[in-house]
Amino acid sequence: MSQPDSDPQPQTYRIGAVSRLTGIPADTLRVWERRYGVVTPIRTPSGTRLYASEDIARLGLIKQLVDRGDAISSVAGLSLEQLQDRVRASAVPAQERVPDRPCRVVVLGLALAERMREEARDLQGIELVGAFAERERFLAEAPGLRADVAILDYPSIHADQVRDIARLTVDAGTSRALVLYRFAAAPVIERLSARRVTARRGPIDAKELRRWCLLAADEARETPAPTAAEIGVDLSRPIPPRRFSEAALARVATVATSVRCECPHHLVDLISSLSAFETYSDECESRNQEDAALHAFLHRAAAQARALMEVALARVIEVEGLSLDGPPPKA
Repeated sequence: MSQPDSDPQPQTYRIGAVSRLTGIPADTLRVWERRYGVVTPIRTPSGTRLYASEDIARLGLIKQLVDRGDAISSVAGLSLEQLQDRVRASAVPAQERVPDRPCRVVVLGLALAERMREEARDLQGIELVGAFAERERFLAEAPGLRADVAILDYPSIHADQVRDIARLTVDAGTSRALVLYRFAAAPVIERLSARRVTARRGPIDAKELRRWCLLAADEARETPAPTAAEIGVDLSRPIPPRRFSEAALARVATVATSVRCECPHHLVDLISSLSAFETYSDECESRNQEDAALHAFLHRAAAQARALMEVALARVIEVEGLSLDGPPPKA
């Protein structure tokens, strides 16, 4: 937690006030801080603890979860967003209605899948449609199972696995994913959270797993497809002019940069592809008025996407100090 600014001072609270506001005894709070680092209060020169409003919000969520049966060690390291997600999931009644359609779940981890089969009574409304031990088979078959939720079971998670795990949650073909782990450092969990991956320390009991699956499936069903306006396609805007010619794009693709990744080359490919589709959709033959309206939409969407990628490429050129002067590369 950052130190307070000089003026105005943020609102702070002494430990007695925090105890009354959260329901956590002061002695318990001190133990939680010392053993688990649940919050880091400001210390005055005299040693008095001062807690910020954010600390109280965090402690209140942790108190709710501990009261519902979570071990303090399993929730102390969670981010505020993760705590909020966990409270929402645990707030769903354990014996709620059986949904009209079962929540279809696909699992990477045979041990977890077997436990789910054994605890089927407590997982009413959950249909296990696939279970895999190997990552490759999961990637090959999971997208075709039309599951609502993917659950990935890991004994431990390390920093070099974050990107692959995030990719798996996307490639599973589901709208929601949950990663269960036994051991992981707090920064690793924070990186997963930043990639919109929900991670929970396992094992979790069947009732909590059911609550989470049903809640995730309900959220997915209640989220409507975005409209053109919501995703930023403004049909009233004129077609933005091209910022880079084909010669300039070819020049960017050949200029040496200090960027270790291939982002500049990928941006060039994206812009070239979007430009090509922009031209194609503009020239595509329209069979009727509705068809013409669709192609007009596609034309503008491609043009605006192309313009956005051109802004990104211009930023890369600026940051890397690239020069587009000189003759275009030979074909």
